[in-house]
Amino acid sequence: MSGARKQMKEVLAALGHETLMMDENATRFGAVETPEEGRRYASFLEQNRGKYDGVILCLPNFGDENGAAEALKNVKTPILIHAYPDEMTRLAAQFRRDSFCGKISIMDVFRQQGIRFTALKPHVVDPASEEFARNVDYFDRLCRTVTGMKDLRVGMLGARTTAFKTVRIDELTLQRKGITVETYDMSSLMEQVKAVNTASDRYKAKAEFLKGYSDWTGVPDESFVNICKLGSVFDEIAERDKLNCLAVRCWLELQQQLRISPCVLMSELNDRGLAAACETDVGSAVSMRALSLASGAAPACLDWNNNFKDDPEKCIVFHCGPVPQSMMLDKGKIEDHQILAKVVGTGCSFGCNVGRMKPSPMTYGNLMSEDGRLRMYLGEGEFTADPVPKEFFGTAGVVKIKNLQDVLCMIGTEGFRHHVSIAHGLVREPLAEALQKYLGYEIIHA
Repeated sequence: MSGARKQMKEVLAALGHETLMMDENATRFGAVETPEEGRRYASFLEQNRGKYDGVILCLPNFGDENGAAEALKNVKTPILIHAYPDEMTRLAAQFRRDSFCGKISIMDVFRQQGIRFTALKPHVVDPASEEFARNVDYFDRLCRTVTGMKDLRVGMLGARTTAFKTVRIDELTLQRKGITVETYDMSSLMEQVKAVNTASDRYKAKAEFLKGYSDWTGVPDESFVNICKLGSVFDEIAERDKLNCLAVRCWLELQQQLRISPCVLMSELNDRGLAAACETDVGSAVSMRALSLASGAAPACLDWNNNFKDDPEKCIVFHCGPVPQSMMLDKGKIEDHQILAKVVGTGCSFGCNVGRMKPSPMTYGNLMSEDGRLRMYLGEGEFTADPVPKEFFGTAGVVKIKNLQDVLCMIGTEGFRHHVSIAHGLVREPLAEALQKYLGYEIIHA
């Protein structure tokens, strides 16, 4: 037992994780064997609530399912059940572990008592192995997602654009999953922008940062100033109200009254870890947050937009410019909004951070509410190196997804929107388990 305690602590530290362990002298062998010892461990966890994101139940031997159930029946975090392997040269009665069998017994009793847990392959694994490191990485991503999606606060800046009924979502359904939507009136936002003092420290810091963030060649000074003012207001609101995500009404008032588009601001917010979705799409903002937590990478909200030649497993995804620089091949260039210019006139919508997506494996998905449920599809694919034509406006990339045509049919027939949330990295499995098992979302595997 003491050997397992020492090894697990050392291995987890080497993998970059802090650990909490009950004092070795609190039980007979520094482990939980009896229901009474389980209750002691439960008390230890309660005393340390909020200091840990997940629990690893480690089985150096068969273990005791009753003690384990007492220890963990009230845990509010994910639980990973890990079991040591036996060695072929140590299978005599006095040496063998029998963790292989004990793990099944504990999973059985946990299932009977409704204790949610995670079990990964292989069934037994040496903590010193690469397989265990991969399992810890999986569990870490799962725990980050579960913790980060609780008590989530989304800022909806402006009302939903009338034309986009596709992004409607039920706030009460979100609230029941611990997601609070705070709404802000666009007219009030405009007044706050106009009131920003360009001599303030906040404005100066924003302007200095944005100058280096993208290429502003050819952008009118008035547009740059108003973008910096709007960015200052975004930051102030997010900090004041402790927001994790933003969903922005990005047209047409900003173009008509301030002569800007907010895309570059959303780009840098995404790079900072504050998920920002276009067109007041709260569902995309929430799914972006989940993808970012699981991947550890910046997210983007894009359109399923164009076919790519006649390849059935490729398409072009795009948005006007809110994509984080970390997902782009090069630093973006700020341009006028070529599509909105047809409505508001040339020169009235600078702010699109235009560029191309870098090749990378990626995970994608999106969220909707329906009949009191949160439903989300999740899939994996890759951004390819296929070039998007130079004259194609906005930030775009080619994605390759197995059975893409089936995915697109599912998106439409199941009622999902034309937006897709994406983050680099292949994290569908830990993300899906976190959302479905521990948070109660309905997951569709695309």
